[in-house]
Amino acid sequence: MDADFVLFLALTAFAIAIAGATAFVIFWPLALVHIRDRHPQITARLGEGAFLKPKALWWLLRGDYYATPDRNLSGLATPSRISLLVILAGIAMGGLLWIIGQALA
Repeated sequence: MDADFVLFLALTAFAIAIAGATAFVIFWPLALVHIRDRHPQITARLGEGAFLKPKALWWLLRGDYYATPDRNLSGLATPSRISLLVILAGIAMGGLLWIIGQALA
């Protein structure tokens, strides 16, 4: 495989991570506002200003929102979780492909 092609794939993986970040920036604040307005016990658990707090992000990644029987919360948190996974996977794949591309060059 050509190094330029591998680096192109790395760039594409980073572009996918950026697309995931766009979805995350749309859905996660909506989920947090819903949590703030309707679930004070979760708000107390996550804390104020939970947008990029590690505790809140782990809560989202673990899918702890499924324990709350609220379809609206699940409808907002699930796309947030998927987009966060896309961000992490895109960065990981882009980094791995970049390292491989540097080794091939």
